[in-house]
Amino acid sequence: MSCAAVWVPSPCSPSPAPPRHRRGRRRGSASSSSSSSTFRACAGGDASGDGGGGGGGGGGRRARMVLHDSLEGAGVSTEHARAARDGFAKQVGRLTRLDAETSIAISRGADLARAALCVAAEDDSLVSHSSVPLPVEAFVSRLDDLSTGFLADGYLPPAGAPPQVFLDHLDRYLYVHKGFRRKNGSSDGRAIYLHSVLTCRLGSALMLSLIYSEILKMLRLYGLLEFNVEIFFPHDLNSLPRGYDKHKSKLGDEPHIMTSKSLLVEILKTLKNTFWPFQSNQSGSLFLNAVSANQHGPGNVGDNQATPRGNISTIEMAAAKAAQHRLMRGVWTNVQFGDMRRALAACERLILLNHDPRELRDYAALLYHCGYYEDCLQYLASYQTAVAGQHRNSSLEIMEDEAVNTLRARVSLILAEDGWSSRRSPATSYWTKNSEPW
Repeated sequence: MSCAAVWVPSPCSPSPAPPRHRRGRRRGSASSSSSSSTFRACAGGDASGDGGGGGGGGGGRRARMVLHDSLEGAGVSTEHARAARDGFAKQVGRLTRLDAETSIAISRGADLARAALCVAAEDDSLVSHSSVPLPVEAFVSRLDDLSTGFLADGYLPPAGAPPQVFLDHLDRYLYVHKGFRRKNGSSDGRAIYLHSVLTCRLGSALMLSLIYSEILKMLRLYGLLEFNVEIFFPHDLNSLPRGYDKHKSKLGDEPHIMTSKSLLVEILKTLKNTFWPFQSNQSGSLFLNAVSANQHGPGNVGDNQATPRGNISTIEMAAAKAAQHRLMRGVWTNVQFGDMRRALAACERLILLNHDPRELRDYAALLYHCGYYEDCLQYLASYQTAVAGQHRNSSLEIMEDEAVNTLRARVSLILAEDGWSSRRSPATSYWTKNSEPW
C-alpha cells in the first residue's frame, strides 16, 4: 500500500436510534454486514476497515487488517472468525455519537451483549480451530432467561416499592440466588468473555456490569422500572456493580458511570492487555515492551521470549515456549505469556471503534513482529499524522514517540532491501514457526 491512512473521528449517523429490541427481535439482529467507514485515505475519499481486510473504496485505499488473511494464508479457516467480526462491526456501526455516550443502564443503539458475544465468538474461533461456531444465539437466550428469571423466581418486589428496595431485590437475585461472583486479575482470560461468565458465573466487573445492564434493559421493556436507574461501576478490586436511583446521584459518581462505548473499549483493552505477547519488561507501556523485543529480531514470539534478558529464569523461558505451543493449538493456558492472535484481534476491533490513535501504533508493533512491514509502516504513518502537533508532557510519552521513530526507521530499512516483498510470505511464516515446543 502506497498511501497511509489518516485517523479521523467516527462519523455520527444522522438517523435516529432503532427501536429497542424485544426478546424475539433481538435474536434476529445478528445478520447483516460490516460497519461503516473508520479511515480516510490520504488520497481523499472514505474507506472502511473491516475484519477481512483488503479492498478499497471511494478515492483511496482502506488500511487493511491482516489477522484473518494471515491465518487463511497459513491454511487456518477463518469463516467463523470473520462472521463474528462482521457481527461486532455491525453493532459498532449502530453507535451514534449520542448512543456511544449513553450509560449502559439505558444502552441505546448497539446491542452491547451481542457485541460482547461476537468478540467471544471470534476469539473462540481463533484459539479452538473448531468447525462449529460459538452459539451466540444460545447465549443471548440464556441472558434473556436470566432477566425473566427475576420475575419467575419471585424476586420482583410489590408494586410501589421504593427504588432501593427494588434494586436490593435485584442485587440479591443476581449475586446471591444466581451466584454471580467477581473474578480479580487476569490469570484466567475466560473471566472477560461473556459466554464463559454466563456459564461459570464468575467474571470481571466489566462483564458483571454488562449482565446487570441487560437485566435492567429487559425489566424496562416489560414496564417494571418506574424510576431512572444508574449502574455504579467499581474501580476497586472487590466491589460488585450495583444499581442506584439516578435521582440520588452525586457529583462524584460520574467516574463510575460506564457508557456504551467506554464499556466496549474497556473490554477490548482488557483483552489486549491480557494477551499482549510482550509483557516481561513490565515497563508500563505495551508498545515499549513490544519495541524493546525488536532487538532480538522480528517474528516469532516464542523466539523473543526464549532469549535470556532481564531477570527471566530458564524455567520461565521454558514455560513461555510451552505456553506458546499450546496456544497455537487452541489449548487454554496461563495468559501471562500472551497470545498474538487474540492481541491482534483486540487491536483491530479497537481500531474499528475509533477510540484512540495510539491503537494504530500498538497494532503496528504487533504487525512488525508478524513480518507485515508494509502494513506496519502504514499504521505508524497514520498514527504520526493523527498526533501531529500534540505536545508530549510525560517522560513515558516522549519515550514512546522516540520508539515510534526508531521502529519506523527500522521498517523503512527492511523495506529498502532489494527483493524483500518477494523473498518470503509473512502470512504463512509467522504462524508456522516453532511447530514444536522445545
